[in-house]
Amino acid sequence: MEFRHTSVLLKETIDALQVRPDGIYVDGTLGGGGHSEAIAEKLSEGGRLIGIDQDAAAIEAAGKRLGEFGERVTIIRSNYSDMKTRLMMLGITAADGILLDLGVSSYQLDDAERGFTYREEDAPLDMRMDQRQEYTAREVVNSCSIEDLTRIIREYGEEKFAGRIARFIVNEREKHPIETTGQLTQIVKDAIPAKVRATGRHPARRTFQAIRIEVNGELRVLRESLDDMIDLLKPGGRLCIITFHSLEDRIVKDAFRRAENPCICPPEFPVCVCGRKPKGSVITKKPILPTEEEMEQNPRSKSAKLRVFEKRETDQDGSD
Repeated sequence: MEFRHTSVLLKETIDALQVRPDGIYVDGTLGGGGHSEAIAEKLSEGGRLIGIDQDAAAIEAAGKRLGEFGERVTIIRSNYSDMKTRLMMLGITAADGILLDLGVSSYQLDDAERGFTYREEDAPLDMRMDQRQEYTAREVVNSCSIEDLTRIIREYGEEKFAGRIARFIVNEREKHPIETTGQLTQIVKDAIPAKVRATGRHPARRTFQAIRIEVNGELRVLRESLDDMIDLLKPGGRLCIITFHSLEDRIVKDAFRRAENPCICPPEFPVCVCGRKPKGSVITKKPILPTEEEMEQNPRSKSAKLRVFEKRETDQDGSD
């Protein structure tokens, strides 16, 4: 199956990165290479782009797409959480810009064998972004306790019927293992009251999102990586992150806010004594959203939000 993915907020992201021809840029979620291609096109022979992705299909597709740029582009199969280590291995200690597009690719959603979508009845329960790992959606559904399933579905899916869905899953797996996306989708439908099923979006959407996040550790990885990525920026460098649901967006927004205003002194203190200095500024006080035209052309962009952070040029004493 051909790797397909329409890059969301492409122009807005490239504009926000303010690409310098001789700069160093990192695309931590390479995907099909759409954002990376737009960055590479702006680079001179002195510029460099490092693309990182944990999906083998993405690596292959992006490699073909970016091949024309030669040594300007380096592609690495890894998780963006290892970005600092991977860059150090290349002799890179700082970057002019870093990008994350946290959306699941169209390829991953549309390839039934990947098990990401609730619209395929006979797909295996997989949902791994990195197929080298052993932990799958099948393990989550068939092995987690009812308490853990409830927590996962409630916290990661923001599903108000989490407890009921978890109970239905456990009851069903006691009869036989749950092997396919179709089985799980039907269990969720049965668990949600008919009146609720008749309104709104697909009833299994939140549960599938929750299990996917659990399988791939998505929120933990994001939370643990943001400070490192900000620290990797050169003075004046920018970190651009595209999120697709409120959980991711909240993590990014809070991390950017702390980096801009890290002071932990009590509000009644007349001056700051904690010694924590701002790392930079939040460029997007409100997130950048897709245009009406983009949402019409690519419905999957509707929930996208772009936030941008810029590393401060110098410390207060004037040094870098």
